[in-house]
Amino acid sequence: MTTKTPATRPANPRFSSGPCAKIPTYSLDLLADAPLGRSHRAAVGKAKLKAAIDTTREILGVPAGYRIGIVPASDTGAVEMALWSLLGARKATMVAWESFGAGWVTDVVKQLKIDAEVKTADYGEIVDFNTVDFDTDVVFTWNGTTSGVRLPNGDAIPADRAGLTICDATSAAFAMDLPWDKLDVTTFSWQKVLGGEAAHGMLILSPRAVERLESYTPAWPLPKIFRMTKGGKLIEGIFTGETINTPSMLAVEDYLVSLAWAKSIGGLPGLIRRASDNAAAVAEFVAAHDWIENLAVDPATASTTSVCLKFTDPRITDGAAFAKAVAKRLEAEGVALDVGAYRDAPAGLRIWCGSTVETADARALMPWIDWAYQSEIAALSQTA
Repeated sequence: MTTKTPATRPANPRFSSGPCAKIPTYSLDLLADAPLGRSHRAAVGKAKLKAAIDTTREILGVPAGYRIGIVPASDTGAVEMALWSLLGARKATMVAWESFGAGWVTDVVKQLKIDAEVKTADYGEIVDFNTVDFDTDVVFTWNGTTSGVRLPNGDAIPADRAGLTICDATSAAFAMDLPWDKLDVTTFSWQKVLGGEAAHGMLILSPRAVERLESYTPAWPLPKIFRMTKGGKLIEGIFTGETINTPSMLAVEDYLVSLAWAKSIGGLPGLIRRASDNAAAVAEFVAAHDWIENLAVDPATASTTSVCLKFTDPRITDGAAFAKAVAKRLEAEGVALDVGAYRDAPAGLRIWCGSTVETADARALMPWIDWAYQSEIAALSQTA
């Protein structure tokens, strides 16, 4: 057992799961073209917002018939808009295997009081989608940011479903291949895979979702910030850059810079490859050490962005305290910032491996986790 510090350090210690690391080429100078002090309704503002929507469509491969809108309040705002505006027309099924999915269950069942079947799985597990009735409206997260468990594919979602699928894809979009024909509502935020700034969300609607919006009026009143229709018709301006409320043009410029970088590395395939390589670097380390495991039980469902790990050494009697001490050591050394597990999740580490992280940094971090673990085990031995 050695507690000697490793020779190599990550060049960028930012492994937070949100807001996430900026793009590798990032500089504030890149934001010089932001139309600050101008109205977002001026021609220059509308052009920037439309460019953000159009480039998002191009990189993600969103079909032409789908609407893409920039909405307030990050991914949370986008999900809430969908839940409040679309649900209630038929029975719903709520699918959750981590804390954010559980939050949507609370909103639907306790706040909206919608008739819903609730299907849950413990942290590290995932709900069997073959047991889900897709003739109901189904709400789920694609990637559980706090559990490190993702849906491996959309094969279980039938093409001839009667209900809508509402997918929170905030830690999946731009890092995983999303099957658009299986998704009616998709949401995400800028501050995850592309390392953008917070407070803005994206809402993507299929033609089936638009049809629901134009044919169904919820029984409850809708706040102005949630309203997507007027006179029974979709407000098309929302999906061409005429945002519901005032966006930050500085944040919009930041997102455009991130999108340009994404295109420069090969678009979606390049983004997926980077995240997969980062997650593989962590997986190799875990496979070589018997005192740490991926929280995801099935490797096929292990996230390639929010990688969650747990310590399995039987000498550790207080897992939460131990994991917190390890994360604290890593931060004190300046090699990994914000890598503690989410507060509602099992004790451990959560390492962001999204596309803006360099694989060399992910690899450089692994010996430091070994060092921090060994240091804490040594400290436990001294106090035993």
